[in-house]
Amino acid sequence: MRTGVRRRLGVEERRQQLIGVALELFSRRSPDEVSIDEIASAAGISRPLVYHYFPGKLSLYEAALKRASEDLAGRFAEPHEGPLGARLLRVMRRFFDFVDEHGPGFAALMRGGPAVGSSTTNALIDSVRQAAYDQMLSHLGVTEAPPRLELVVRSWISLAESTALLWLDGRRVPRAELEVQLVHDFAALAAVSAAHDEGMAALLKRMAKDEPADGPFAELVGRLIALGS
Repeated sequence: MRTGVRRRLGVEERRQQLIGVALELFSRRSPDEVSIDEIASAAGISRPLVYHYFPGKLSLYEAALKRASEDLAGRFAEPHEGPLGARLLRVMRRFFDFVDEHGPGFAALMRGGPAVGSSTTNALIDSVRQAAYDQMLSHLGVTEAPPRLELVVRSWISLAESTALLWLDGRRVPRAELEVQLVHDFAALAAVSAAHDEGMAALLKRMAKDEPADGPFAELVGRLIALGS
């Protein structure tokens, strides 16, 4: 009986395999806790062979982070169809999908993992934040944000990051509730800014104009009205 011959992977194929293996391990434990020996064993190769493709753990971590950052940035992309509130809710669901899938690695990155502080890592983190920022402006129909709108959007992106980190620490609040809450948070930040700026007030009116009665923005208004009754 003829047995199958294992195909030898090319250089780029092997690099991509190691990146995938590292991401899988980093999704279960902090990258600080994952050794090169573990990565080699999971990939079915020797430790020296890992170093043949990557100079060290830091370079492998950065390569894995690059793939993850591209994945995360892509989750903020959303077709410009339907009410803004519903669009943001779909984005938040995909964002939390990523956080759920890459929990320890996401937490290590944001709280101070092995590659944090390197120029490569900082650039990757900034690229994700910028992608989220650009997507938000696109959904708002704005090419260049005035100062108050930039403050609102960037503050909201930071809030989403910190909320995800707190959720990972015990998951004490249902994920679905936080997804809706973050959509509400964006509307609340915009409303507070609108109280101080005519341009933001006009933007808020445009945001609310096409929102359905059962949408997340309308739900927030209903909850606030109920608090006063």
